[in-house]
Amino acid sequence: MQAYDLVGSGCGGAIPNLQVAEAVLEKRGTDGGVVVSVSVEICSATFQMDNDPSLIVSNALFGDGAAAAVLWNRPSGFQMIASADRFVPEQREAVRFVHKQGRLHNQLSPRLPGMVAQAAAQVVAEVLASRALRVEDVACWALHTGGEKIIDAVRDEIGIPEARLWATRKVLGDYGNMSSPTVWFVLDELMGSGVEPGDWCVMVGYGAGLSAMRICCESREPPKPKEGKRI
Repeated sequence: MQAYDLVGSGCGGAIPNLQVAEAVLEKRGTDGGVVVSVSVEICSATFQMDNDPSLIVSNALFGDGAAAAVLWNRPSGFQMIASADRFVPEQREAVRFVHKQGRLHNQLSPRLPGMVAQAAAQVVAEVLASRALRVEDVACWALHTGGEKIIDAVRDEIGIPEARLWATRKVLGDYGNMSSPTVWFVLDELMGSGVEPGDWCVMVGYGAGLSAMRICCESREPPKPKEGKRI
């Protein structure tokens, strides 16, 4: 058995983790068994008492979470079609963890919504163009719940219909921002609502770096939540 430990991507970490899992599966061929992609975050480690606006927002927004996806070469669940990523290292200070007096603090810039929206739009355009798709062709959008302002900014920059963001809004309201596992919670909500065969789904993650990652999937058959989630 092989295991890979990926850290440092923050809220966007689930997608590069998934990309590695896909590469492992492809290397093993059609009889390669299964690969499990796991995302775990303990955001409560950054809960601190201070008057810093970044901490106040973080304490109100972030929560702990964990999720996993199983990848296999079988004609069910979602088929991974394309992925793309973008790193904006010059904006690293906009969102990151910092240490102050031996404690871990979350640092957030008030300009973050605009930065995220720009990076997200560029990568979404790239991944859709690779399949000759338009925004209106995508039935399911699994956006990371970075907060209301970030969701609104990404929606407006890409042109996603608000009705397509119900699952993202629901997870934000129910669980907040759980960092990397969050997109899996959103996808689970979409799967539970009844995804049709042939529906296109775009997962969107963004986090420390500043980084933005997207993956485009197509539903092969309606997922069956009671039998486990298949990607």
